[in-house]
Amino acid sequence: MKKKKKEEAHLVKIENFLEYKEPITVKDETFEKLMFIYSIAIRELETKISILQDESKIFYNYDLIDHVSTRIKKPESIMKKMKKKGYPFTYQEMIENINDIAGIRIICPLKKDVFSVRDLIKKIPGVHILKEKDYITQPKESGYSSYHIILEVPVSLSKSKIYVKVELQIRTLAMDFWANLEHKIKYKPEVEVNKKASKDLVSYAKMVNKLDNKMMLLS
Repeated sequence: MKKKKKEEAHLVKIENFLEYKEPITVKDETFEKLMFIYSIAIRELETKISILQDESKIFYNYDLIDHVSTRIKKPESIMKKMKKKGYPFTYQEMIENINDIAGIRIICPLKKDVFSVRDLIKKIPGVHILKEKDYITQPKESGYSSYHIILEVPVSLSKSKIYVKVELQIRTLAMDFWANLEHKIKYKPEVEVNKKASKDLVSYAKMVNKLDNKMMLLS
């Protein structure tokens, strides 16, 4: 009976996972419950984003959001990132330091829409903004451009309400096109990206930015 109550407590309160110092085991019940909680957080936020999308279309006859995609980071990707960052393989380190286990990507038609969506996300009741990175105003050296937000989403379970971290990326259709191709090129096993190819990618990213700016003038 005590064991059952302990397991229920772990499901109800994500903070309880922080007490775990032992190594992560991706096939045990603790990991499965934790991934379930992250998946609920995605569903909660996706529903709120869908409402914003429909409101914009029905009330203002404007497609503020083109589409939305979601994902839960694969166990091997989580472990790989923790190893790269030098974090011990414990649940505590994973929850505290890996902020993109639950991810949502919002694709907008135009650059101005990205910032409109950002502002609307900030107004969602109960959602806490933890960190923001504007890679649109200041793109990465690689040319990558997107708006990143790490936030806490309230998740209501049968016995409690908890907050779960979700990474939100907001970008335009043009930015998403570039980012997807860049990822495929850089992570293709048989292709080595040399300096010229990297420079070309940065150049194309600048073209994408100019295209985004010109498309706003037409809207």
